[in-house]
Amino acid sequence: MKAIQFKTFGKPDVLEFIDLPTPAPKAGSALVQVRAASVNPSDVKNVFGHFEHTVPPRVPGRDFSGVVVAGPDEWLGAEVWGTGGDIGFTRDGTHAEFIEVPVAALARKPAALSHAQAASIGVNFVVAWLGTVDYARLTEGETIAVIGVSGGVGGAVTQIAKARGARVIGVGREAPLAGSPAARLIDAFVPMNEHTAERVRELTGGAGADVVYDAVGGVAFELALSLAKRRGRVVEISATGKRRVEFDLIDFYHNETQLLGADSAKLGVADSAPLMQAIAEAFDAGRFEPPVVAAHFPLARAREAYEAVAAGTAGRVVIDMA
Repeated sequence: MKAIQFKTFGKPDVLEFIDLPTPAPKAGSALVQVRAASVNPSDVKNVFGHFEHTVPPRVPGRDFSGVVVAGPDEWLGAEVWGTGGDIGFTRDGTHAEFIEVPVAALARKPAALSHAQAASIGVNFVVAWLGTVDYARLTEGETIAVIGVSGGVGGAVTQIAKARGARVIGVGREAPLAGSPAARLIDAFVPMNEHTAERVRELTGGAGADVVYDAVGGVAFELALSLAKRRGRVVEISATGKRRVEFDLIDFYHNETQLLGADSAKLGVADSAPLMQAIAEAFDAGRFEPPVVAAHFPLARAREAYEAVAAGTAGRVVIDMA
């Protein structure tokens, strides 16, 4: 099979387009012919060497959509999708024509989505679901402030929050991409600057947001804390530009803020399957829309796909295997 592999860490130019043996699925596993796979910022960071548990040589890639071509009879020919914090890191990933996964990792993709659309969902919606639904337990009628609303995770959080009946205040350096679901669904957009906290307070009657989902982290951490109402919940998933942070501990405990971390990389491909199934049901029910796919690349040009993501392309970048 054709695949992309890196033998050393570095910029996207370390990626090689090579031939590898097609996996032969073991008992309890299935072989999926990958039809499409997205490139996430975490895939780019993986190639750069930001994850200590990754050992080259490695085929990168976390998200996929494809067809089961070997495995249990009841799954043969099924269109499936998936994601995981192990594939592309501790086991070969999705930027290849085939991938072997445990049968427990199989989840049927939404029927209405193309493979390219389905491949652009996994990482973003899983970490959005973890932070919004499982950890912060956002409920109908609450207000959520989404820092980094124009990004993939921010857009997914917006859709999940609106489907749960919440009000969404988008926060960011720039507004969501025109035509994207987030652009249509947010109730208000607040630019990220020295007036952000004041503006969010105005929009919430002086109280602040019930939940703050900070998809930026690091340089935005103190801002995130300042947006939360008393006993509000703040979700952190990243540490952009600043790994170690400082904040006023007295203000923090006086506000009785709950601080939550969400890390989708802790979920292997089999662990992620139940979430992918729940997300698929929401897509099939019309509650979610696919994000905008900004660019398509063939597998042979995967290096260019990585360069596009590293440069910050607006919208999702997908590798089409056909």
